[in-house]
Amino acid sequence: MKEKAVTLLNESKTARWIALALISTTMFFAYFFVDVVAPLQSMLETDYKWTPEVFGMLGGSEFFLNVFAFFLIFSGVILDKMGIRFTLITAGLTMVIGAGLKFYALTPGFADTGFAAWLGSFITWVPASAKLAFVGFAIFGIGVEMAGITVSKTIVKWFKGKEMALAMGLEMAVARLGVFAVFRLTPIFAENGGPSNSVLWGLVFLCIGFLLFLTYTFMDAKLDKQMGVSKLTTSPEDEFKLSDLKKIFTNPGFLAISALCVLFYSAIFPFQKFATDMLASKLNVDIKSAAAYVSFFPIGAMILTPFIGYFLDVRGKGATMMIYGAVLLTVSHLIFALVPAESFGVVTAILTIVILGTAFSLVPASMWPSLPKIVEDRYLGSAYGAIFWIQNIGLLAVPILIGWALTASNPGVSEQIAAGVEGVKYNYTVPELIFAGFGVLAFILGFVLKFVDKKNGYGLELPNKKK
Repeated sequence: MKEKAVTLLNESKTARWIALALISTTMFFAYFFVDVVAPLQSMLETDYKWTPEVFGMLGGSEFFLNVFAFFLIFSGVILDKMGIRFTLITAGLTMVIGAGLKFYALTPGFADTGFAAWLGSFITWVPASAKLAFVGFAIFGIGVEMAGITVSKTIVKWFKGKEMALAMGLEMAVARLGVFAVFRLTPIFAENGGPSNSVLWGLVFLCIGFLLFLTYTFMDAKLDKQMGVSKLTTSPEDEFKLSDLKKIFTNPGFLAISALCVLFYSAIFPFQKFATDMLASKLNVDIKSAAAYVSFFPIGAMILTPFIGYFLDVRGKGATMMIYGAVLLTVSHLIFALVPAESFGVVTAILTIVILGTAFSLVPASMWPSLPKIVEDRYLGSAYGAIFWIQNIGLLAVPILIGWALTASNPGVSEQIAAGVEGVKYNYTVPELIFAGFGVLAFILGFVLKFVDKKNGYGLELPNKKK
């Protein structure tokens, strides 16, 4: 008697695009919260007495536990051992808990508590509100990075051999829309309740995102059940083993992509946290206007990423795209650094922001679909976790470096701003040159990756879609 053929749920275009919509929307909310206070640097300086170093430490704190407690490595192992549903739910809950702590740290009531007094009694140059915000953001960081690697593996599960790069591109485009939204909405929220109100809205959005993750898990369970019925279950030799971590970290393609990843992202995410104040200083405009200009940053990524993903699916050239992205990254930061303020107008600012956003579409859209070509499926989650861990080392250190460089290259400015002196602005030339340096190194590593690809035959320049 013949077994009835089972049509897997991921063979349905409607089902797999619905799955993508659910997880992408949650990542939109996650990205919104990542930069929820980014446009409010000056407000945090005046209202909460946070110096640029403290503000930079907040940006770095998101990655502290992922790096030093190896939570991202654990997240990848958990994903491979426990599966997508368990990891998504864990990630969603962790994001909400961490966001709740960060919100509480910025509420007026917290400052009057004994706990705040105790936190303020040591390392006194860091306010108690910042210390608790660091803890909350570090916990949130575990969840958001865990969600990121799980979403990547989820897309591979539903789209491998189909429109995988396009799907990853669309997910990234939706996530980048969260960056656009934060620079548009956060200053408005802050006008009615200060930074704590902006963080509250971010927390509400994350709660909605958690519910969307839960909804997706029902689809994932149905697909797994079908895969079991069709005898596609994992055999013992295909199961993840801890020894596979050695294979990941000795894979030359993985190492090349990881190095490119940490350099590229170190010139993007830390920049976002300082970009509003940088433009406000260079253009001599208010924070709300500067944040509106920065909101154009993800426009290039949102528009181009899906098209780049489609191109990669049908034509390939993944490693080449990463090189082009590094060039645009370097050029945009050099414009910010070297064009004099008197020649730097609003049009120049917006065009440069869009160029940077275009770079942000080229590299990630090419990078993340390339990883499944380099490592085996059975430890793909751990590979994503490992590359995110390496990326997080840069994202932890660079905001702190930029905060220090900003203060060191602008002696006395921080004290004047904290004292309420009007008209005092930072000069961001040195931080922007640091970002441009990351771009130059990423450009060089792009050619290294092409060499490694040619030597090992990963097929990074080949199309993703199977004919």
